[in-house]
Amino acid sequence: MHETPLTALVLSGGGARAAYQVGVLRALVRIRREALGPAARLRNPFGVICGTSAGAINAAALACHADRFEAAVEVIARVWQNFAAEQVYRADSLGVIRSGAQWLTMMSIGWVIARWRRARPRSLLDNRPLAELLHRLVPLQRLPMMLEQGHLHALAVTASSYSSGEHYTFFDAARPVARWERSHRVAVPARLTHAHLLASSAIPFVFPAARLDGAGEAGASGGWFGDGSMRQTAPLSPAVHLGAQRLFIVGVGRMQEPAGRAEGADIAYPNLAQIAGHAMSSIFLDALAVDIERMKRINRTLALLPDAALADSELRPLEALVISPSQRLDDIAARHIGALPAPVRALLRGVGVGGQGEQARGSALASYLLFEAPYTQELMALGEADTQARRDEVLRFFAWDTLAVGRRRMGADEPDLLLP
Repeated sequence: MHETPLTALVLSGGGARAAYQVGVLRALVRIRREALGPAARLRNPFGVICGTSAGAINAAALACHADRFEAAVEVIARVWQNFAAEQVYRADSLGVIRSGAQWLTMMSIGWVIARWRRARPRSLLDNRPLAELLHRLVPLQRLPMMLEQGHLHALAVTASSYSSGEHYTFFDAARPVARWERSHRVAVPARLTHAHLLASSAIPFVFPAARLDGAGEAGASGGWFGDGSMRQTAPLSPAVHLGAQRLFIVGVGRMQEPAGRAEGADIAYPNLAQIAGHAMSSIFLDALAVDIERMKRINRTLALLPDAALADSELRPLEALVISPSQRLDDIAARHIGALPAPVRALLRGVGVGGQGEQARGSALASYLLFEAPYTQELMALGEADTQARRDEVLRFFAWDTLAVGRRRMGADEPDLLLP
């Protein structure tokens, strides 16, 4: 069973940056076990799990093993600890030539020659290896059982429709939940598939769009879909609509960048990689920060209302804990650009990615594509350290400190009786 009150895990997008999320989850498991003992593994702390882009893959993997949350975290961690780019996209010379080289040629030489040669490159990189990884990592056939047995209340993943221009939330829930619609946003119940995960994680221009035939069970039409971070104006909305009373949010970018030099702060004109990295930060990072600020403003406003007015309002205050990197992930990526396979480095060099450390260029773009163990391991370690540094906040948020006190008073013989 999942813990109560109903708590949502919200995992944002960010390609290889999602390794940070796994470090946060590992630290969370450790903190809970230290507070509650072995019985803690009997409960899934998150009744609602929502994910976007690479975060959708982590979310779905957790949801499919909601009956053994701690073990699921370790399975995901082993994948991210030993990652190689070839598990996500074709990194060999032939694969890069067939996708990225054609794509860059089309951009540089022009559509006329591309048509003459009948070249129709769809993306910079070919992510067919990711489809194979998903079948091993995310056993979606277990999801209905997790919902039926009460280990999970709902799973939601997001994608953006190139066909209709709308942002979609696809969700599967233990009990019927009415679909919701907002401006350019729609949510539909669906039997989630690996195609939904491929669509949600299809970084624009980098990975090809995914076809979904029939976007959901509510009669929505299908079409071509891309990364769920695009046009995602309210990342926290799915968790709220699915009934979560508190939100545990894991970002993959600093909520507030410190003053000081960032990449490209010199007087040189920005290259294509720097512009692309800036655009990706706008897609993957900005919406979450804005939505968190919106939630805080609403909470402050609701706190000023008298009880009678609050009772008449459809809004309700939300308790939230946000964990985000304490360091710039662009800077970490700059130290690991050399870990990319040589064909991929050569391809990215064509758009301006290159160098190492302080001399690195285009590290923001590289930070989303560095599915290589040296980089993902450092991000996981940072996630663990950042979460451990906020241990007291984590304990209070989940009320594990209170449960731990009760456990000590009752003795350790029946600790599971203390879990909600």
